[in-house]
Amino acid sequence: MDDGAPAVSLSETAREKLRQVVAKIERLEEEKKEVAAQIKEVYGEAKSMGYDTKALRAVVRLRKQDRQEREEQSILDTYLLALGEIEPLT
Repeated sequence: MDDGAPAVSLSETAREKLRQVVAKIERLEEEKKEVAAQIKEVYGEAKSMGYDTKALRAVVRLRKQDRQEREEQSILDTYLLALGEIEPLT
């Protein structure tokens, strides 16, 4: 009976390696969820201290960029300010 599934013939060693890879991915996915929950808690703490979490997220995102990308953004902001597209900080 052909149900359209490809016939797969892996050695026992290959199957074990595949199981290990899948288990490792699953473990890392679980760790990722735990870290995401911790990050959410920190943003909650920051908010309770009066910090603007949207601004904090932007700062974190910008700090991930390399210096050249940030400098390009700074030049863009200068041009937008000169064109009246954004308001100066006062």
